[in-house]
Amino acid sequence: MKKFISLIILVTILTAIFIGCGKSKKELKKDDQVLTYTFKLRKDAKWSNGDTVTAHDYEYAWKRVLNPDTAAEYAYQMYYIKGAEAYNTGSGSADEVGVKAVDDYTLEVQLESPTSYFLELTAFPCYFPVNKSVVEKDADWATKVDTYVSNGPFKMTEWNMKDSLVFVKNDNYYNKDKVKLDKLVMKMVTDETSAYATFKAGDFDMIDVVPTSEIEAGLKDGSFVKFDNLGTYFLVVNVTGENASDDVKKVLTDKKVRQALNLAIDRDSIVKNVTKGGQIPAHSYIPEGIPGADGKDFASKEYFKSSGDVAAAKKLLEEAGYKDGEGFPTITLLYNQEGAHGDIMQAVADMWKKNLGINVSLSQQEWKVFQQTRKDMKYQIARHGWVGDYVDPMTFLDMWTSTSPLNYAGFANEEYDNLVETAISETDTAKRDELMHKAEDILMDEMPALPIYYYTQVKGIQPYVKDVRVSPLGFIYFDKAYIDGK
Repeated sequence: MKKFISLIILVTILTAIFIGCGKSKKELKKDDQVLTYTFKLRKDAKWSNGDTVTAHDYEYAWKRVLNPDTAAEYAYQMYYIKGAEAYNTGSGSADEVGVKAVDDYTLEVQLESPTSYFLELTAFPCYFPVNKSVVEKDADWATKVDTYVSNGPFKMTEWNMKDSLVFVKNDNYYNKDKVKLDKLVMKMVTDETSAYATFKAGDFDMIDVVPTSEIEAGLKDGSFVKFDNLGTYFLVVNVTGENASDDVKKVLTDKKVRQALNLAIDRDSIVKNVTKGGQIPAHSYIPEGIPGADGKDFASKEYFKSSGDVAAAKKLLEEAGYKDGEGFPTITLLYNQEGAHGDIMQAVADMWKKNLGINVSLSQQEWKVFQQTRKDMKYQIARHGWVGDYVDPMTFLDMWTSTSPLNYAGFANEEYDNLVETAISETDTAKRDELMHKAEDILMDEMPALPIYYYTQVKGIQPYVKDVRVSPLGFIYFDKAYIDGK
């Protein structure tokens, strides 16, 4: 029986696959204030080099993320911990951060304020441990096969730059006897059509990203598998009008224009005729898939019809002073060239032209350039998307606060900031949901983001590959996977 999987992954999403980063088993105790968490680590967890995974590794790793010298992009995700923000921003010290290894197997964490979703947060990669002795010995440990260590079911044995990664079963993994695969071979490519052709020829067992044009047939014949994905594909608007001409700035900063653009989009048509991956047409910013305190899906509120409302869109545009699009300047819609984003942007541009009478110029950039352009706010309207870091509405709301480093729209609303801040520490689940719904109300009124659809994940998986698991947050797990009859 074949006991390894060969697969193709697109290089742009490599960081979403954490094959070798396992999480320690934990037992939880909470004090009456819900401010202190005590984690008990399993004693048989080891790093791939044989070292024991200890609470000291966790303390070191979390403070390393917060260290200003590390310049970690996701350091803000740890600001829930006491003293974390002060240390990261230079006004506090590492000793004041509320993370302490009580002994080798006990980690104590103190929070700034009650955070009901803190346990969800600890499953996110920036909370993963690193081997303190390995990191301190070599600052470049993570870029070399000989020094790279992990603590999950597989360990890296080869890293061929821009070509492939090879992982084999980790003999030091505590549950190694349950791992059925001996090896994982990952080939890195940049063209999804080439990846699909290799998969179709039977030379690869799995592909991570599939061509849009093949999704319908692949799902029908069983070679593609659709997984849930907690995320929203949307357009982001530079609501400040920064770096735009005066006439373009005028329309970007007008809420009624943004509302009109939103209502002029037929999401049903885009999902049915363009993306074809079983995506759910959006009717809110926060996607479906998060349970609310009332037992319903948090995203049960319909802010707009997914099919659009052209009459209402025309009325809003007229109220903004651009009846039938007269006098409306040409706006530029920016997207990254990888994948099928161009087809989606073309469909949106056509709808805005047909339904509102406005002209749209399409512009594309390579991924790294595109990322920086959005960050620098040197765009007008751009394609965007967000997959949750954890299963809670807050992962979609806190990115739009005025101080968030992920707020590429330049959106600033004091009431919104206050609602989000209050919701973070609210322990009553019903009250907390109410606060977050009110925050989303503001977001969907101001429209710095125009939701298009809720993501799904479609993977190419050969029928003989069994039990590959894909989480709604996008993580792929091979610990239970196996090859059946090949």
